[in-house]
Amino acid sequence: MALIDFGGVKEEVVMRKEFPMAKARKVLKNETIAIIGYGVQGPAQGLNMRDNGFNVIVGQSKAFKRDWDRAVKDGWVPGKTLFEIEEAAKRATIIQMLVSDAAQRAIWPMIKKCLNSGDALYFSHGFSIVYKEQTKVIPPKNVDVIMVAPKGSGTSVRRNFLSGAGINSSFAVFQDATGRAKERCLALGIAVGSGYLFPTTFQQEVFSDLTGERGVLMGALAGIMEAQYDVLRANGHSPSEAFNETVEELTQSLIRLVDENGMDWMYANCSATAQRGALDWKPKFKKATLPVFKELYKRVKSGIETKRVLSSCGRPDYQEQLTKELRVIGESEMWQAGKASRALRPKEAAKAITKQTKGVAGRKSN
Repeated sequence: MALIDFGGVKEEVVMRKEFPMAKARKVLKNETIAIIGYGVQGPAQGLNMRDNGFNVIVGQSKAFKRDWDRAVKDGWVPGKTLFEIEEAAKRATIIQMLVSDAAQRAIWPMIKKCLNSGDALYFSHGFSIVYKEQTKVIPPKNVDVIMVAPKGSGTSVRRNFLSGAGINSSFAVFQDATGRAKERCLALGIAVGSGYLFPTTFQQEVFSDLTGERGVLMGALAGIMEAQYDVLRANGHSPSEAFNETVEELTQSLIRLVDENGMDWMYANCSATAQRGALDWKPKFKKATLPVFKELYKRVKSGIETKRVLSSCGRPDYQEQLTKELRVIGESEMWQAGKASRALRPKEAAKAITKQTKGVAGRKSN
């Protein structure tokens, strides 16, 4: 592992040069890897491993026709590389649990029956293992239990793989039954296209992930955007102006500067007026939101958020309800303005984005 200084704290990370693809292929040469679930992370991780030359099959229920058809479209062959979930699990030595957290609880009894001594059970999220009292996912002692958690959506995992950049992933070993759990875990992390891998635990991963998704990455970001947009519209600004000042400038300009060199560099490359205002108001927003984040983390740690996920996402009508909730967002004035703004972007840029994402499916895992 390489020792990297993260803001004054030194951490060990695994780089591709330290664990090259050739080594990953050697570690996994006798393994059959089953991707269980072709909805979110499954397509990206499965396609990346297949492109990298690993022996991969997919387990997907035909009852979910959309996902089954997508797997067929992506070149997985029914009866050869595409099977019902139980059949794929029986054929595998490494079972990658990439269905939703609620679905993992539902299919666990079936998966457990398919595990043989020495197999590996792989997750991309610590949810089922950490909250075992609620999920009832308790692996037998004779299998490896490992995790590789890409820090991005399935779309990003595939897109970054195709560009050659890779995406950062955390990794963890929960149970080492074979003595090979860590090398299997790292090999899989390289196989799915990680740019580098950093160590964590199942517990730390799920606490940080659930907080991040509900916070800055998705929940807080969307909420803050809506609040600013509403204030601008209430004060007479047009939809196009309100959207551009709230979303378009962030996603098309400023966040890219942060990505390149950090927040201070972005501030330094904006106008003096913007710099001063941002520096003055940043502490106010931190003070206003810190109590919310503390409450959020407490709920994650206590399992309250887990209970909410399992009770809601496990309902038979969940997809129908989800569609309604997402429609409210998509049909709001703010995001209709966004649709119009995206349509006005230069066609060359739109083509480049389409080319990058062609054939890519999936949102953030779970």
